[in-house]
Amino acid sequence: MNKIKILLSGLFLVSASAVMAQGAKNIRINEVLTNNTASIQDEYGQREAWIEVENTSFTTYNIRGMYFTTDRNVLDPKMSVPERIKRMIVIPSGDVRTQIGGRQHLVFFCNSNPAQGKLHLSLKVPMSEPLWIGFYNGNATELIDSVSIPALAANQSYARQNATGWAVKSAENVTPGIENFIKTDETKDAKLKREDPHGFGITLLAMGIVFFCLAVLFLFFWLFGLIMAHLDTAKKVAHTQPIKPITKTVEVTHDLAHVTGNILQDGLKTKGIDKEVYIAVISMALKQYQDDVHDVESGIITIKSHQTGWADEGSQMTHFSKPMIPTSHKAPKIPTTPEIR
Repeated sequence: MNKIKILLSGLFLVSASAVMAQGAKNIRINEVLTNNTASIQDEYGQREAWIEVENTSFTTYNIRGMYFTTDRNVLDPKMSVPERIKRMIVIPSGDVRTQIGGRQHLVFFCNSNPAQGKLHLSLKVPMSEPLWIGFYNGNATELIDSVSIPALAANQSYARQNATGWAVKSAENVTPGIENFIKTDETKDAKLKREDPHGFGITLLAMGIVFFCLAVLFLFFWLFGLIMAHLDTAKKVAHTQPIKPITKTVEVTHDLAHVTGNILQDGLKTKGIDKEVYIAVISMALKQYQDDVHDVESGIITIKSHQTGWADEGSQMTHFSKPMIPTSHKAPKIPTTPEIR
């Protein structure tokens, strides 16, 4: 298990190193000016020799920890790494500008004091002598790029023309921090010839435009044909079908539109029913309630007397159980059962 972990870790480190090395290969020296009397100034208004590097890829790469050198002795493969580092100047970390974006440039000032900024290097660059500059990876062993610069006059620069060619640029054509060989008075035709000398780019562009226009025309006529076919079908249906179903469909559509409008106006609580409908329903319910009211009473109970046969039986019972009452005395009146209605 431990052997597998060690093997995987080794493969990961090798892959990471390969990726980093490939990213470093995209950084190259792009332009150098050794005698600066009228070119760009640093943050303190001083004019110093400078080196411009370019990221030729479309991804960002941080060049901190990489090295510049003007000492050819570092090319000796037998030289130890510590000895080689002594002859080099490291690009310090701590500045976001060393994170170079794709197709971007960065300028370093030479013969300067590193205390003035991260882009100020103490690299010794002679003014009017031939010069060799090497650019090494962070391991101080892998040479990323190098250039041999001839003796340059004041404010002249030595700039890369293409992948391998270099040329001396006059003072008015020096381009620190931007692409080389850009002229403000250059015509579009001249720029096109310079950037595409064999015409492959313009050929591909022209063919792409033609095929795009053909595709647009095809889609337009295809859609136009579909629309016309549907219109013909609709006309045939209109002539063959009766008018009544069409009218019914229009009415249903109108009702749905009306309900939808009510929903949008009064919200989903009313579920699309008009307020007038609610009022009419409530009014009809009240009317029906008034018409169907019954058992209306005043709340007073009326009691009316009613003669029953109890009075006769009572008199007979008293006749047999008691002495006869003199005629001068009337028999007491037995109360009658009231009739409740």
